[in-house]
Amino acid sequence: MENQKNIDALNKLIEINNDRIEGYETASKEAKDTDLKSLFGELASTSQKNVSELRSEVTRLGGTPEEGTRVTGKFFRAWMDVKAAFTGNDRHTILDSCEFGEDKALETYESVLEKATTDLTAEQTQLVSQQKTALRADHDRVKALRDATA
Repeated sequence: MENQKNIDALNKLIEINNDRIEGYETASKEAKDTDLKSLFGELASTSQKNVSELRSEVTRLGGTPEEGTRVTGKFFRAWMDVKAAFTGNDRHTILDSCEFGEDKALETYESVLEKATTDLTAEQTQLVSQQKTALRADHDRVKALRDATA
C-alpha cells in the first residue's frame, strides 16, 4: 500500500495519545485534589481530540486506525500505580510522573515530524504540528504545577 508509511506514522501517534488518555485516567484515580482531577480530564480531552483527527486521517488513507496502547505505556501506568502506593498519592510525585508521560508524548511527535518529509503529506505534517503545539502547552501546564509543589 503506497500510504503505509503515512498510516504507520499516524498510528504511532494514535498509540501515544491512547497511552496519554489511559495515563490521565490513572492519574485522576490516584489524585486526591479536585483541581488535579479536573486538569487530568482536560489533558485527556486533548488526546481524545487528537485521536479522533488521526483516526479520520488513517481511515481516509485506507488504513485501520490503531486501537491499543504501546507496551511501554502499560508499564508506565503500572509503575505510576506502584509509585503512588509508596508515596501516598503525593501531589508532586503524581505531577512528576505526568510530566514524564508528557515528555514521552512530545518525543513521539518529534520523531514523527523528523521523518515528515518522507512519511507525511504537507497537510498531515501541519495536523501533527498543531497537535504537538497543543501537547506542548499541556506539558508546560503540568510542569509549572509540578515545579510549584517543589
